[in-house]
Amino acid sequence: MSDPAVVSGETAAPRSDLKDAVGWIALGAAVLIGSLAMDRLEQQNINPVTVPGLLPGLLGIAMMLLGLILGVRSWRRGAFAHAAPPVTAHRREERRRVALAVALCCGYGIVLVGHGIPFWLASTLYVTASILLFQRISHDLAERRLTPRAWGKALAIGVISSVVTWAVFEKLFLVRLP
Repeated sequence: MSDPAVVSGETAAPRSDLKDAVGWIALGAAVLIGSLAMDRLEQQNINPVTVPGLLPGLLGIAMMLLGLILGVRSWRRGAFAHAAPPVTAHRREERRRVALAVALCCGYGIVLVGHGIPFWLASTLYVTASILLFQRISHDLAERRLTPRAWGKALAIGVISSVVTWAVFEKLFLVRLP
């Protein structure tokens, strides 16, 4: 049986897992704090089981617990006993992609959503831009070319995904989106 820590021929370093664990715990704590700050809707006699912050709060707790498990596992694997591995070109590329994903998510959550732009339009812009930007930094040189077909495909996926998401939340879950 192979080690699950092996990714793309490289072994995940315990210290890297420890850094990830700290990040997941911090993100989980931020989600939990945000969910506790949400309106409880007591004035509308809302059932406590259906309050808006319940699911995000539970997800925040789950992220913190899983981050803690990852941290303990990395500590047991010697996160502090081994020197940090050298940064390879592959790891630099991974960091670049993660930074781009974080920037796109923050731009979507902080800039686009909730500031007067309809949800479907903000989501279309986010999905379309994500597809095009990640395609642009692809390893495959042919994929890097942003042809009119690539733009059309990314835009179609962006529109369809945002409309489906809006419809599911608004019509099925009865949650009004910004």
